[in-house]
Amino acid sequence: MRIFRPLCLIASLVLASLTTAQGATLKIATLSPEGSTWMRLLREAGERVERDTQGRVNFKFYPGGVMGNDLSVLRKMRLGQLHGAVVTAGGLIQHYSDIQLYNMPMVFESLEEVDFVRSRLDPMLVSGLADEGYISFGLAEVGFAYAMSKQPVASVAEVRAQKVWVPDGDEGSARALRAFGVTPIPLSIADVLGGLQTGLINSVAVPPVGAVALQWHTQLRHLTNLPLLYVYGLLTVAERPYGRLADTDQAVVRQVMEDIVGRVNARARRDHGQALEALRKQGLIFADVAEDELLKWRQQAQLAGRQLVDGGYISADLYRSLLAAISEYRSLDH
Repeated sequence: MRIFRPLCLIASLVLASLTTAQGATLKIATLSPEGSTWMRLLREAGERVERDTQGRVNFKFYPGGVMGNDLSVLRKMRLGQLHGAVVTAGGLIQHYSDIQLYNMPMVFESLEEVDFVRSRLDPMLVSGLADEGYISFGLAEVGFAYAMSKQPVASVAEVRAQKVWVPDGDEGSARALRAFGVTPIPLSIADVLGGLQTGLINSVAVPPVGAVALQWHTQLRHLTNLPLLYVYGLLTVAERPYGRLADTDQAVVRQVMEDIVGRVNARARRDHGQALEALRKQGLIFADVAEDELLKWRQQAQLAGRQLVDGGYISADLYRSLLAAISEYRSLDH
């Protein structure tokens, strides 16, 4: 026994030194296809991290949804098969429901308002996510989602008559739609185009960049010119594999990845406007909402917000912080 213990210690030290010598590989999955902005910048980030850590840390990326949807990817992260992912906020609500704070329907009136609020509340969301075991390098904008449909939809009554898609597993979005009196139809992102083609669904609420990139706009004719919710994603890695890195290597990964997420966020703002214009050129009919109908949309949105808070999907304190930041912005002289 006296001989066995020193041998175990020596073996452990040798294995540790081999792991350090070989480097750590972080496996990251994303729905973004090869050639997309996310993938180009992620590969750049991987090269920078490998160089700046002298090969101690490198990345292996799985683009295009080959590892499954957000729920599948997060399950694989828990099992240790993956170490991180680029996911939507909705994909993380089972682990940290407050991450969907900015997804609340019609809470924002402009992207400038979004910027003001995010500058105050993003650190709270990143900290809350870390408490649940997910290290994030910041939120990356996708853009405002608009209702796009085969038939004109300009009133709350008309939207209730639609067969509206909701991301499979996104209970927060499903609850928000139910507050509008809509019975959502859950589908994976991969099944939406087929659902539009077959008539299983006839309406989606999605940012223009998503509608164009996924070719959903080819099956749609109308866009309700009313920002319904703010959509964003984030790059996150599990706390355990990240924590195994040396402190200096963690600092490199954080610096590089925060830079990349910031660049994606800035690029998305430009892409959002370009995609809206592309939808116009593709022939989608933009319909403005009349003032009396706009009031009804806002009333239903407020109801949805209260239900999300009352149901425990959004913490009351964080919701109050959101409303306070919005009120502060709207009181300023712009």
